[in-house]
Amino acid sequence: MMKLFFCLLLLVFSVNAQEKADLVFINGRVWTGLKDQPDAEALAIRGNTILRVGTTAAIKRLIGKQTEVIDLDGKLVMAGFNDSHIHFLGGTQGLSEVDLTDAKTMAEMQRRITTFAKENPQAEWITGRGWEYGWFAESLPHRRDLDAIVNDRPVFLRAYDGHSAWANSKALQLAGVTRETKFDGFGEIVRDVQGEATGALKESAQSLVRKLIGEPTRAQNLDSLRRGLKLAASLGLTSWQNASGGPEEFSLYEELMRRGELTARVGIALSVGQQITQARLDQWLKLRDQYAAHPQLRASAVKFMLDGVIESHTAAMLEPYSDGANTKGEPAWPLDLYREKVALCDKLGLQIYTHAIGDRAVREALNAYEQAARQNQRRDARHRIEHIETVSKEDLPRFAKLGVLASMQPIHADPGTVSVWEKAVGSERVQRAFAWRELQTHQAQLVLGSDWPACISVSPMRGIHNAVNRRTTDGQP
Repeated sequence: MMKLFFCLLLLVFSVNAQEKADLVFINGRVWTGLKDQPDAEALAIRGNTILRVGTTAAIKRLIGKQTEVIDLDGKLVMAGFNDSHIHFLGGTQGLSEVDLTDAKTMAEMQRRITTFAKENPQAEWITGRGWEYGWFAESLPHRRDLDAIVNDRPVFLRAYDGHSAWANSKALQLAGVTRETKFDGFGEIVRDVQGEATGALKESAQSLVRKLIGEPTRAQNLDSLRRGLKLAASLGLTSWQNASGGPEEFSLYEELMRRGELTARVGIALSVGQQITQARLDQWLKLRDQYAAHPQLRASAVKFMLDGVIESHTAAMLEPYSDGANTKGEPAWPLDLYREKVALCDKLGLQIYTHAIGDRAVREALNAYEQAARQNQRRDARHRIEHIETVSKEDLPRFAKLGVLASMQPIHADPGTVSVWEKAVGSERVQRAFAWRELQTHQAQLVLGSDWPACISVSPMRGIHNAVNRRTTDGQP
């Protein structure tokens, strides 16, 4: 009997020892997300598991000799943010380039470019991104404004959304872009009335210049990701879905993970581009299966680009643009081929992202997903449509009906963007822009992100502010 008593006593002490926390937060506000207990005072963690939330008095019982205790002194603790649509490597690479984000005048943009050029005399190319269409008289920039400040080195600056670029004369000269240069791909070499290239390049036409710029080395990319992970942590970003990439980018995350430096959970969608080969799909499926149950890395999706953007009239619309452009925009894929490849990827069990900004592109993406479900039998595919800046009333209920996720970026609804946007689509259609509330009313599942670096900020709080209040950080509607 005495032996049994001591065994039970040892068991009690063992259980108590196991219950002690590694980390405890006390005297704060803990947002739980639970309707019946939305707030708590304290939080206890052991390993990667939350042991308990509750009052400070209750959580203090879980403090042991090895427990780290943080007194919040009234501060808020909440779950980490997830960014549902981001281009993380591209964003981190931009941290070492010219940053034109939030520059609202030509003088300010020129000042930043000039400063960067002076501070980086060894740079063969001056590269950067972040300019907004609304700050130019004709919605697109001109090479003369770059030539005035840098004419001895090539300059190549991408728009905030990545769908257009601004090059100086030196860059165009090196690329061999003249008035005779033809481009038949998706996009345009913008020209003036004399037929000369202005320096503005839309969509795939950017590649005429961009291909001349050397790619970063693997070591440089790893360093960029390290800087980006620190930035993400400072903003509370702990997970994201990378909306484009491939095996090469995936391997960078693998290396950081092996070194114990990956401080986030990352899912990557294979960027399909304008074609999708079986060999590339097979490579991606192998990664998907290899990492199917991994706690930090996933490779289970593919991404199609079905149109461009409103600002450059490359988004596919149901009705013509309103500013005399005499176009509706065209899909970036032949629709029969797009539907065929969507059905193939669905059959292989891949999640599908489709970039669709124009209301026609949104409809065609829904049509393709619906056809794939009929053809392959419906499953919990969680296919997504990215951006959805315009959508017809008739298509709003189809998201919930088909189980399609509405992936949107509230930070895109910024006055610098919308001022150009309204000219392009007209005052009536702009009233139905960025309809995340209407989609939610129709029971669509919303997933929100930043699209960084194709945006003016990667901050989740700034995006949440835009979504909830429909205002910018400086108070503009």
